[in-house]
Amino acid sequence: MISLVIPVHNEAPVLPLLLDRIGSASRAWNDEYEIIFIDDGSTDASLSILLSASDRDPRIHIVKLSRNFGHQPAITAGIQQASGDVVVILDADLQDPPEEITRLLEKWREGYQVVYGVRTGREESLPKRTAYSIFYRILHWISDFDIPLDSGDFCLMDRKVVDALNVLLPERVRFVRGLRAYVGFKQTGLIYKRGARAAGTPSYTFKSLLKLAIDGLFGFSMVPLRLASYLGFFIAIPSFLVGLYFIIIRIFNVSVFGHRAAETPGLAALAVGLFFLSGLILIILGIIGEYLGRIYIEVKRRPPYVVDFVHSTGTRKAQSALQMERV
Repeated sequence: MISLVIPVHNEAPVLPLLLDRIGSASRAWNDEYEIIFIDDGSTDASLSILLSASDRDPRIHIVKLSRNFGHQPAITAGIQQASGDVVVILDADLQDPPEEITRLLEKWREGYQVVYGVRTGREESLPKRTAYSIFYRILHWISDFDIPLDSGDFCLMDRKVVDALNVLLPERVRFVRGLRAYVGFKQTGLIYKRGARAAGTPSYTFKSLLKLAIDGLFGFSMVPLRLASYLGFFIAIPSFLVGLYFIIIRIFNVSVFGHRAAETPGLAALAVGLFFLSGLILIILGIIGEYLGRIYIEVKRRPPYVVDFVHSTGTRKAQSALQMERV
């Protein structure tokens, strides 16, 4: 049994094509499957298209969230609803080709419990590709464990991995590809070409991408916090040496490298140093604030999403948010 988890936010133009391509690709799987669409507060015709498709096909299930909670909470809602032996996460915009699921399944049958897609040949602007590349390399470098380079949410996960994500990792600030790497198990990457959107416009704004990047960087590494200590030593040692230099030429009125105390009023150096240290302190306070904010969110224990209803014409029954099991 294969569960496809697909978050949707204003994807009405691409949904008919997505359903057609999944139907065509499924002929090569030779397995039962279900499709779990998570409507993440869409304001276009996405929900009505999905409800109509679910009425025609009992394998299609709709989880409607009460508002737009974001991409990662929507994926979390999907994998908590999935009942398959394997769960495949892909985006609705067809940048993750459904035809590649066959290759993911082949790797799973070889014994791998996580098969993640490694993006290559992205059909996006150069600045965006460069930003993505820099982010993944910084994340890989500072992470406390190995997060594969250029691996997005497109992946296949064994039931054992999904259960670990649902039960053992109840954190509220979710970065699924990082959590997937954290749980371990036998993992491998699969290179694929990430194409352009098939239709419509991206709902991921620059602000959303920046938030996702910050969640990844601060959620899986202590390096930003340790940065304060590193910078402190980096600044303190040269500052001590410079201070010692001024003390020597002031007390002994000696010439050091051709300079005397009278020739070194130091106003400009003092001003530059003051502004530099002030900016540095604000940066460090901001980093500490990011971690404190995450602690604040976790302590409140608000759910990462709220479900309005679940619609299904198959073996699942429509249920309200209060009837859903809370993990």
